[in-house]
Amino acid sequence: MDMADATRPPVPPFTGESAVRKVRLAEDAWNTRDPRKVAQAYTVDSRWRNRVEFVTGRDEIVAFLTRKWNTELDYRLIKELWAHDGSRIAVRFAYEHRDDAGNWYRSYGNENWEFDERGLMRTRHASINTLPIAASERAYFWPLGRRPDDHPGLGDLGF
Repeated sequence: MDMADATRPPVPPFTGESAVRKVRLAEDAWNTRDPRKVAQAYTVDSRWRNRVEFVTGRDEIVAFLTRKWNTELDYRLIKELWAHDGSRIAVRFAYEHRDDAGNWYRSYGNENWEFDERGLMRTRHASINTLPIAASERAYFWPLGRRPDDHPGLGDLGF
C-alpha cells in the first residue's frame, strides 16, 4: 500500500477517548523530531498555517520541520485535547527548546485540526507565542523522545 493511501487510526468521527488518543499519537510523533515520520500523518496536500507561515503538502511539511528542529534544539512538547467534534480536534500545547547559544524558550499555542476519513490531517492552523525562559524555569526534563506516561501534563504544570 502506498503511504499516501494509508489509514492512521483513530479515524473520525472522534469520541472523547479516540480524540485523546489521536492527540497523544501526534505528540509522540513530534517528540521524535523526525520530519519524514511526522509528515506521514498528514494528507499529501495538507494545508498548514503555522504562525505566519503557510505550508502545503508533505514535501513542504518535511522542509518546515527540518528547519524548525535544526534551530529548536532539545525540543520537548506536550499536547492536550481542548475540544473535538466529528472530524475536528482542537489542541492546546506547550513546548520547550533552546537555541544554539544555549538560550531557553517556552512556546504556548493552540491548534485546530481537521482530518479526512482515513485519519490523516488535511488542515492544521497553529497560533503560537514564544517567550524566553531561564534554564531554572524549565519544566520538561524527560530524555529526548516520547514523554513518559507519568510526566505531568499541561494542566498539572499550570500551563
